[in-house]
Amino acid sequence: MSIKTLNNEIQHLVLKDGTKLSFQFFGQDYLTTPVILVNHPLTGDSRVTGEFGWWKNLIGKGKTIDTEKYAVIAFNIPGNGFDGVMIEDYESWNSGNIARYFYEGLTQLGIKDLYAVIGGSIGAGIAWEMASIYPKLIKHLIPVGGDWKSTDWMIANTFLQKQILSTHKNPLEIARMQAMLCYRTPKSFKLRFNRSINEKNQIFNVESWLNHHAKKLTDRFELQAYKTMNHLLGSIDITRNGQSFEELIQIIESEIHIFSIDSDLFFPLEEDQETVSRASAVGVKINHQIISSDFGHDAFLMEPDKIVPLLYPIFN
Repeated sequence: MSIKTLNNEIQHLVLKDGTKLSFQFFGQDYLTTPVILVNHPLTGDSRVTGEFGWWKNLIGKGKTIDTEKYAVIAFNIPGNGFDGVMIEDYESWNSGNIARYFYEGLTQLGIKDLYAVIGGSIGAGIAWEMASIYPKLIKHLIPVGGDWKSTDWMIANTFLQKQILSTHKNPLEIARMQAMLCYRTPKSFKLRFNRSINEKNQIFNVESWLNHHAKKLTDRFELQAYKTMNHLLGSIDITRNGQSFEELIQIIESEIHIFSIDSDLFFPLEEDQETVSRASAVGVKINHQIISSDFGHDAFLMEPDKIVPLLYPIFN
């Protein structure tokens, strides 16, 4: 079956250890045109553009990442459930394993290098992992709203999520409600709800909104998949094998573009500022762009138009 007839359809690879890796690609022939790998966030998947694309305002025909010009590939993180595959021993994995799986997938497809890797949230962490393990692979490394390590704050949040997912009678619902308090900001809640009441249910609108997001996640996410993704989110660490950040940043050959969100409670701006400072101290320049938003971590999904001018020079 030709590449053209498979375009946009979910496809499957079987890796050397038997792990099943699914993916979709959009746009041009990935063997003859520059390839962009897009890494999805925790509740995302390989649908990065099209009707259900979570980044369709950035990626597509005539968009900033133009599928008339580039080949765009997105893998599903094994165990995310979008392809129906669950992982039982996910706690033996870390985000570095996922980076290696993605690389093996690219190799099976015959792709030897990438014009860019862009990812949001955990997808940004996996992008960092790929760049540190395969320092010659990527021309442009673009982590958005993410980091090269899980901070103590992130580890604490994923630990709390794990307790909820393991003990509560409504695990997905309650875990999602708690997570939404980190994905957004107090200011965004005030701007949207301002203590207003849902007259039908006689509760605060913010409570109704949390119930809505809890139900929405439960309808489209399996408990095992959420446990897997939560575990991986707390496992990001390019230095896990003993090399320091300073050593690794000097061997990465990518042009690095960090996009931070100034109100992000999940991956705080100051962590990226420290990364830029530490890189600069060893002679590595990072293009650091700050997205101003009231919406917090979810701004990279909710306000993609703010990312467009930052990406435009890279892709055009």
